[in-house]
Amino acid sequence: MALLRAFAGKYGRDFTEDRLAEVRALLDAADQLGEGAETPQVTTVQGYRAWAEAYDQPGNRLIDLEQPVVREILDGLPPRALEAACGTGRHAEYLASLGHTVIGVDNSPEMLAIATAKVPGARFCEGDLHHLPLSGQHVDLVVCSLALTHIPGLAPVLAEFARVLRPSGHLVISDSRNDWPVVKALPGGGFGYFPHRNHRTSDYLAAALPLGLQPRRCEEPVLPSPAIDPDATPPTAPVTHPSDIWSLWRWCPAATNAAYHDTPIAIIWHFQLTRC
Repeated sequence: MALLRAFAGKYGRDFTEDRLAEVRALLDAADQLGEGAETPQVTTVQGYRAWAEAYDQPGNRLIDLEQPVVREILDGLPPRALEAACGTGRHAEYLASLGHTVIGVDNSPEMLAIATAKVPGARFCEGDLHHLPLSGQHVDLVVCSLALTHIPGLAPVLAEFARVLRPSGHLVISDSRNDWPVVKALPGGGFGYFPHRNHRTSDYLAAALPLGLQPRRCEEPVLPSPAIDPDATPPTAPVTHPSDIWSLWRWCPAATNAAYHDTPIAIIWHFQLTRC
């Protein structure tokens, strides 16, 4: 990505030659990096079972950028709320602190257990985004955070959100703009990945507008620049974890900062249901 940006004229010859030298150095060090590994795809239920205990730990920069924007939108919205794909209940906890009546739905029992302990005043239940365990026109607000990236098609899920919303209800969505797979150590040993899909901006609109969901706000946060310390040094310990995009950043900080400069890593929507 950094070399393509250089090719497009954003960086000069010295930058390009430095990046090519990094590529050569990595190739020359191949024998130090291990033989590689086959990493199977797992379901979101399996993946979040592995991630549940660590999900709320600080350091997730995507959440750090997403959460303040979502909470600003949630302030002042109606009081009966559903957090769909609630995970550990990040936004459910905030909504409850505002005095809202909160329902949380997720397909991961492990994540739900953490949410239930975190937000004792909310009601949590297991369910799928395609078939929410709620009657029609049940809530005034649906919030769905960093979950639709796991869904192949947006239309059926947004239709389900519209079904449970009352007239003039609000839908707040945040989603990742990366399509890099998340790699996690599995409880039974080994590693697995659950893929991310980078839905286009037009995909959200194509799914929302026919349902009467009208956009009220759209934000696309970017990482602060530089994304990482320009003087970061590569890890020296042996590589024991299958590489994902996040673990590779420190191997090439200048390339990382060039690749992510001014590039959105999330998209945040506020829709309102205008049909009766």
